[in-house]
Amino acid sequence: MEPLSRRKMLMAGGALGALGALSATAPAQARSTWSWSPAGSVAGSGQGLDPRWVWDEEADPLVASLLDRGDVPLVNRLLRTWTKNGQPLPAGLPADVHQFIERARQLPSWVDQGKLTTAVRFNEKRGLYLGVLYGLASGMMSTVIPKEARAVYYSQGGADMKDRISKTAKLGYDIGTANAYQPTGSMIVTAVKTRLAHAGVRHLLPQSQEWNDVAPEDIPISQRDLMVTWHSLPTTVMRQLNSWNVPIPAAESAAFLHLWQVAAHMLGIRDEYIPASWSEANSQADEVLDPILAPTPEGIALADILLGLGRDIDAGLLTKPILGSFTRFLLGNQIANWLQIPREPLWDTLLRAAWGPFIAVREGLLPFPLVPQTYWLFDEFLRKLALLFLSSGQRINIEIPLGNREF
Repeated sequence: MEPLSRRKMLMAGGALGALGALSATAPAQARSTWSWSPAGSVAGSGQGLDPRWVWDEEADPLVASLLDRGDVPLVNRLLRTWTKNGQPLPAGLPADVHQFIERARQLPSWVDQGKLTTAVRFNEKRGLYLGVLYGLASGMMSTVIPKEARAVYYSQGGADMKDRISKTAKLGYDIGTANAYQPTGSMIVTAVKTRLAHAGVRHLLPQSQEWNDVAPEDIPISQRDLMVTWHSLPTTVMRQLNSWNVPIPAAESAAFLHLWQVAAHMLGIRDEYIPASWSEANSQADEVLDPILAPTPEGIALADILLGLGRDIDAGLLTKPILGSFTRFLLGNQIANWLQIPREPLWDTLLRAAWGPFIAVREGLLPFPLVPQTYWLFDEFLRKLALLFLSSGQRINIEIPLGNREF
């Protein structure tokens, strides 16, 4: 009898069904490397399973079925009209898709609307920092997360990085809006569509010979991989803000974390893996993010494409040398060298000298009347301009992929 592979077990019964067999066959050393306790999660308890062997037990079999029966083009076309959280789902969706989305769009029972309101104040005051950090700290860090870099490079999104980054930027934009999780907002829609897209990649990418030749795993985008990416966003952002000595009230810090805790849940991450506090987030990141950062040929290629996007901006404010200097400034010399980013003596020196005083002046003006609102209007303009550029003026649609990148 042909032995069961992780891929076949996923298709037969979903990732959860594969878990027992994986636990039995995985090397003892691999099973022992996950030490973070679910007691530190928003759930407060859990099975303590290594999230490397957990995927999405609901979305994965659903999307695999859609791809196998040829329904993905229909679903993608219909879901393009679903753009607001409170909007009814379009008529004509297959029943299993309709039922899944109705479950997936529900906010967790532990959501705190007061914290989400406080997060709006945080975003108003620090929108510029967040935009810089999401794009040039988190975005460029993704290219030195080996599994993520390979998954992006060999999947359908790797063929058009401007389109791919526009979808990531949309998530960053939607979570920063004042009505992110309200009926008039779009963050729930974006998260659920991203969850479906991830399930599509899990089904399709193992069919790519190019990906199989370099990937150490049989199925991409595990729950652990999702948490690694999650830490490249809020955890990395908060670490950087703290290193800049940005004075953030405790309530706003907790609210920003809560904003992303809800996002993790909506993206399909189990509550037992979502840190309940910043101390727990840093503890988990110490285990799953910091040790795995490394260069790959795919990541270097993606970084070069991302830095080159600035060439298309006529204003010349985001040229490749400036973006490279910002990357070195934010992520350090080691990562910049891994990504083969050349040193730019002028911009490197200017950023080191001017960024601290810039923050001091900006923070010093915050107590004055209307300053936070003015910051927000200016930052909102910049964010919308960035989305307009990345999308080439078209609506950004996050969709289930139909194949892998062709070489």
